[in-house]
Amino acid sequence: MIDLDPGKSWFLTQFKPNSHRIASRNLARQGFPVFLPLQRTTRRAGGRFVTQLRPLFPGYLFVALDPKRGEAWRAINATPGVTRLVTLGQTPTPVPNDLVTELMRRCDHESVLVPATPHAPGDTVTLSCGPFSDFIATVESIAADRRIWVLLDIMGAQTRVAVSAGDLGTA
Repeated sequence: MIDLDPGKSWFLTQFKPNSHRIASRNLARQGFPVFLPLQRTTRRAGGRFVTQLRPLFPGYLFVALDPKRGEAWRAINATPGVTRLVTLGQTPTPVPNDLVTELMRRCDHESVLVPATPHAPGDTVTLSCGPFSDFIATVESIAADRRIWVLLDIMGAQTRVAVSAGDLGTA
């Protein structure tokens, strides 16, 4: 979790398409605390399944700054990879610190989102990784080694598949 200096607030920053790494790196180089929550997703590319870390909020990241320093937020708008600091009117609007703090608590040390609650047998879930990405399943049981067994409906038959808790989302 990032320790926020008193007087600083979190602001939402829009980055250019597929430029989240460039924008966060350049903002950090300028000394701005940056928080970019990520989630693991699996997509099919070229006949293969590829698991990637993608921004939780596509196109946006959080940056902390002192709103009383007008030149600081203008520097963010001029940062390579950044489109603009989100504003209402002519001035940037802060995001509630509690919201960002809770998001940080739900992420690991690499800012990757961790499942919020453990699943229970009978829950309907969506697989977020692997070849069955975006399939809806039902939790059958949870093994002692934290492996979760789910039932998938494939071609009219129930198929039992073992997945990790991090590969599941809520349906």
